[in-house]
Amino acid sequence: MNIEFNKNEDSMRLAWSKVKQHLERIYEGGGKKSAAKQKERNKLTARERIAYLCDNDKPFVEIGAFAGFDMYPDDGGCPAGGTVSGIGYVSGSQCVIVANDQTVKAGAWFPITGKKNLRMQEIAMENNLPVIYLVDSAGVYLPMQDEIFPDKEHFGRIFRNNAKMSAMGITQIAAVMGACVAGGAYLPIMSDETLMVEGNGSIYLAGPYLVKAAIGEDIDSETLGGADTHNSISGIADYKFKTEEACLDQVKKIMNKLGPHKKAGFNRIAPTSPLKNNDEVYGIMSAGNSKPYDMVDLINCIIDKNSFDQFKEDYGKTILCGYARIDGWAVGIVANQRLIVKNKKGEMQLGGVIYNDSADKAARFIMNCNQKKIPLVFLQDVTGFMVGSRSEHSGIIKDGAKLVNAVANSVVPKITIIVGNSYGAGNYAMCGKAYDPRFIYAWPTAKIAVMGGEQAAKTMLQIQVAALKNKGEIITPELEQDLLSKIIARYDSQSTPFYAGARLWIDAIIDPAETRKMISEGIAAADHNPHMTEFKTGVLQV
Repeated sequence: MNIEFNKNEDSMRLAWSKVKQHLERIYEGGGKKSAAKQKERNKLTARERIAYLCDNDKPFVEIGAFAGFDMYPDDGGCPAGGTVSGIGYVSGSQCVIVANDQTVKAGAWFPITGKKNLRMQEIAMENNLPVIYLVDSAGVYLPMQDEIFPDKEHFGRIFRNNAKMSAMGITQIAAVMGACVAGGAYLPIMSDETLMVEGNGSIYLAGPYLVKAAIGEDIDSETLGGADTHNSISGIADYKFKTEEACLDQVKKIMNKLGPHKKAGFNRIAPTSPLKNNDEVYGIMSAGNSKPYDMVDLINCIIDKNSFDQFKEDYGKTILCGYARIDGWAVGIVANQRLIVKNKKGEMQLGGVIYNDSADKAARFIMNCNQKKIPLVFLQDVTGFMVGSRSEHSGIIKDGAKLVNAVANSVVPKITIIVGNSYGAGNYAMCGKAYDPRFIYAWPTAKIAVMGGEQAAKTMLQIQVAALKNKGEIITPELEQDLLSKIIARYDSQSTPFYAGARLWIDAIIDPAETRKMISEGIAAADHNPHMTEFKTGVLQV
């Protein structure tokens, strides 16, 4: 290992350490006092419930831990969007798990909570995975009801998806371990089976206070909609248990009896370890991603040893394409090459930029993978498409559209890892969130924006300076520099992986050393859905 590698490794580990520090706070949910109140009521926290439920020998991939991060400071925050969720294994079956975190505003739904729950249902539907809901929620967060209640992608969409998933044959199990109020009461009843914990679990359209206000009836919560009521009188629930552990044990028993489903049949053989040591992935990128590096080195930290077969290796060199195996799974890799390379004419090309030839190559490769039913892995470190008269006259928009068309119409599972820059139309062409990747993850070094911070700031500065001059103001060099610094700071803060994770533009910020595992688990999930439509690209300009 050389000094440069050690510097790079230190920088990456420091970046990941910052992520872990934030995660430690997020994992506390609503705080230690709120967790203590749960214990007083003989209740587990959301994370403890998931840990008890999941198989210990299999990974649990958390989705959306950064949801809501720094988004609601005036409302006390909403760690993890008030919901802990992910993909895990219960009784050997891979499944989606969604657990309300009662320590965060009594499990109330913020706007980001709705978006996160819809994302989890989307994952279940796309991959044909069973869903387990661990219910403990006071319902919609009323101060923001207009942002969570009525629209197409709001709270009510959850129950529409319950119905759609049921029709698709996707198993849904709801364990009611706390409150389940108002419209939220439909979720457990629209699931296949409903379990309740005595004394804590309750389901009703209106609680005792609202019942009193609406019809003048005095009634307590347990009599109105507790476990005894819904198991013995209404028939709404199917099981009741004295403890949460017993309730979760029953969920395990139900999952243990699920019948097998057809698989997509993605090719997998016995895996081999990568050529490079897993930890070597930390030392490839420089601090701030300021220097070129060979994406092949990064790929060799992820794929099975010597499995990378490059496609059109000497053509379109700013995008690498090739077949490989990751943990035994056959994959097609599309990755931005950050080296400064020569094209077939011997001319220098800037790494990380998409040129005509690289767009053309990648589009063709994506079509090949769809033809062969091979899942696609996108490794993003892209500054966008090449600009300027030469590129425009060569039809860069046409070739870019060809690539975007192939990505948009691809029917095989797509998994996107943003390792560095993700700028402009490059984000789209390399399967950003708008292009329906089954899963999309970011390294701590990821930057997602319409363009680089300095470029964007200088562009916005010109506009601001022109506006000030039009008003007759005198622009000194000091004022101009001050304006530039403020614009860069604001822009850079909006391009971090934390900002992206808060808004669910990505599913998670991951440890670079776990990239291989995350891709493998994603393909394992995708393999549960055998239904793929026919691949068509539509109209292309050639």
